[in-house]
Amino acid sequence: MDYFHLSATPDQLAALSNLGLAHLGDGVYELMVRSYLCLEGRSTNKGLHRAAVGYVSAAAQAAAVRTVLPLLTPEEAEVFRRGRNASPHTVPPHARREDYAAATALEALFGWLWLRGETGRLNQLFATIMEETQWP
Repeated sequence: MDYFHLSATPDQLAALSNLGLAHLGDGVYELMVRSYLCLEGRSTNKGLHRAAVGYVSAAAQAAAVRTVLPLLTPEEAEVFRRGRNASPHTVPPHARREDYAAATALEALFGWLWLRGETGRLNQLFATIMEETQWP
């Protein structure tokens, strides 16, 4: 299997839990952020980790959601709703519950798109987030 060029079937996607999609999407989103920071020269080596954390925190991802939510297709919006309604056992102490739910939903969407092999759509949504979100 080629894990960089995936094309999961609808049955495979339906079998995954919402939190499973979010777990995968968290990695996809963080890799995109790290790539962005390195390639755009947005931070020095010393500050790369700190900068990445600023982009992937629950609060930052919740802000990103407000940017992309109006752009989602009906199918993407359904995946987003699935992710938002996931029931994590814990919420980090530094995150608000509503921000954490929004971040989980965004991550689930990114995981779902990754598994479908929709890298063009991932890039489109990510570019919109980077261009239009007010970062902390």
